[in-house]
Amino acid sequence: MLRIIRVILAYIFFILITLLFLDFTGTTQRLFGWMAQIQFLPAVLALNIVVICALLLLTIVFGRIYCSVICPLGVMQDIFGWFGKKTRKNRYTYSKAKNWLRYTVLGIFILAIFFGIASLVALLAPYSSFGRIAQNLLSPISTYAFSSKEVWIRSLPTFIVAAVTIVVLFILAFRNGRTYCNTICPVGTVLSFFARFSIFRPLIDKSKCVSCNLCVKNCKASCIDIKNHKIDYSRCVVCGDCISKCNKGAISYTTKRYKEEPVAEKTSGMERRSFIATASALVATEAVSKAQEKISGKKTVITRETEITPPGSVGMDNLTSHCTGCQLCVAACPNNVLRPSSGLLTLMQPRASYERGWCHPGCTRCSSVCPTGAIRKITRQEKKTIQIGHAVWDAGACIPMAEGLYCGLCADHCPVGAITLVAVDPDDELGPQFPVVDEDKCIGCGACEHACPASPVKAIYVEGYTEHKTKTVKS
Repeated sequence: MLRIIRVILAYIFFILITLLFLDFTGTTQRLFGWMAQIQFLPAVLALNIVVICALLLLTIVFGRIYCSVICPLGVMQDIFGWFGKKTRKNRYTYSKAKNWLRYTVLGIFILAIFFGIASLVALLAPYSSFGRIAQNLLSPISTYAFSSKEVWIRSLPTFIVAAVTIVVLFILAFRNGRTYCNTICPVGTVLSFFARFSIFRPLIDKSKCVSCNLCVKNCKASCIDIKNHKIDYSRCVVCGDCISKCNKGAISYTTKRYKEEPVAEKTSGMERRSFIATASALVATEAVSKAQEKISGKKTVITRETEITPPGSVGMDNLTSHCTGCQLCVAACPNNVLRPSSGLLTLMQPRASYERGWCHPGCTRCSSVCPTGAIRKITRQEKKTIQIGHAVWDAGACIPMAEGLYCGLCADHCPVGAITLVAVDPDDELGPQFPVVDEDKCIGCGACEHACPASPVKAIYVEGYTEHKTKTVKS
């Protein structure tokens, strides 16, 4: 019964969290956006004390239920492991904890957060890993099947990282179950400290156990030492498989306990190689991003001196220190403005780009779905006053200046009236006109940049602000 309940809850969470990234209507995000907010790392970065305490209390009472029910990456590994069971049943074996590896990864992860190495945080965070897989690999399939929208890759480097991540996870889970959770995942390592003292836990009754090894062969966490009739609760994810497989009734989920002995360490094998392979993909993406000059064969991507961060992010520092690169805001953006950064230190964090759309003043979707506080919730009225950047005019690329033709599309599309057209020839008011930008009015929405027909170089584009400004609204 324990296993059945766990599986039902796990699939409910998995399906609904996946839909957060696939539902382009926004309905799932409005109803079940709280599921993203109760993920452990987003709650920590958002300083959501209530959620953090609730998850730690849940772990202290029931063990690492979070890893087997709430975490979508953990459930996805169980799905991969299920395919492994189809090829060979009873395939797991007991292995001693690789504490040196998981504590090293946790230390690196904490240092990455402290020093603002956002790309490394995004690479190791479990919810972010699942997010980029859903956004980059599953969302295009969903869009193609259920929507008339064009399918395109927002960031080739992020797509490559997502592909490498899912391949590595599939191999690990297919062969060894929860290897990633218990050797690499920093959230799993943190929860393991509290799971050691869980009130409810699976316990082996020595008087009933016949050492048939069925529990060991079905333990995806490889944490059952049948020779000593002990279970390493720091790695146990309370999946219930051992209880359901034991035909002697020797394992029960109870408050009883026995004295635990320290678990020895041993040099790793495939776990270290898989981690290095995943990390190397991160470094490789920088070379890929530099080689990527065009997106889906469309207009040339603009190289900005200062990247544009979403309204509500306050600025580069706040976004970098809080964002885990989960891609939920990218998936939620209805205007195709947000896409993952290709920078090595900010890889997978959202940046605004206007090749395929512009940031509508009335849209606050990204701020409503962010679970970490990297993009703070704002109202539509507040967004109209937030200046994320300002438009810059390039006279050399402007059609009226270069070709003597009338254009004016940038001024026509500006929603805040920040662009004024001035005659190229003061004596010919009906002739070609060039744009003049009022930076005090401009909010950096990109409507002018998106509308500009100049090619291959845009004649007007947006430069971002490192720290967002607030436009003064006259009464």
